[in-house]
Amino acid sequence: MNHFVQALAFSAEKHKNQRRKDAQITPYINHPIELVNVLVNEGGVLSWDVLCAALLHDVLEDTQTTEEELINHFGKKVTAIVKELTDDKSLAKEVRKSLQIAHAPFASHEAKLVKLADKICNLRDILVAPPAGWDLKRKQEYFAWSEAVVAGVRGTNAKLEKVFDGLLQEAEQMQ
Repeated sequence: MNHFVQALAFSAEKHKNQRRKDAQITPYINHPIELVNVLVNEGGVLSWDVLCAALLHDVLEDTQTTEEELINHFGKKVTAIVKELTDDKSLAKEVRKSLQIAHAPFASHEAKLVKLADKICNLRDILVAPPAGWDLKRKQEYFAWSEAVVAGVRGTNAKLEKVFDGLLQEAEQMQ
């Protein structure tokens, strides 16, 4: 539990100046906290390594955090999970998106859990408070892409997959 509280504080510090792209420009830290909420309360996931990785899943990608820093603070296991979830920002967005689809089936069980929770949280955000300026077509494209990513992690957690599938059904009513 100590590592978890450290991961929460670390993530909050690293993301302190970042905001989500919704109209309310929500503090970014709400996103990793929501992943933990989904993992624990909807997926029944109680692994400290997974929960720490969920809190830290975007720090390598979106902040100046280094892999060495993560290893020093949280060990090799948590860092390895975070690395699996990190996109290479030097690549074009479409390449990164296709790589997520390609890599999903080969991720560790732990990374698949975080990936599922991330997609659930992102889909919920798009349904309730989408990024400013996203039209219906862009939302639908994101849902379709998320479905392709999640296809590669099926069999990881039935509860989370059921939640995800429910969000896909909700999206069919999206206007």
